[in-house]
Amino acid sequence: MPIRHVVHVADLTSRESAELGPLLQRTSAAVTAVLKPDQVYVCLWSHADAVPGHLHFLVQPARREDMARFDAYGPVLQLAMAEANRPPGAAAVEDIYARLRAALGT
Repeated sequence: MPIRHVVHVADLTSRESAELGPLLQRTSAAVTAVLKPDQVYVCLWSHADAVPGHLHFLVQPARREDMARFDAYGPVLQLAMAEANRPPGAAAVEDIYARLRAALGT
């Protein structure tokens, strides 16, 4: 995403929008390769206190076990996972981060 403040996808320059698709595809492909989820959700969230604040894309693996644990899928699964507020431990984050970097070739 651009370093400058952007509130709407429509405000992206031609160059920024041309880079967005390939970036989301590469990121989703890396998440798929590393975590092997049933699906990878790619969502745009931009509201803070009901006011558009900044573009934030969420690239989230959706795994069958998460759907079963929360009895949900799609946006309801995302909400349930956020409300559960169970982030992985630091070691797990570092492991996934290293694997994703390798998959992305960075």
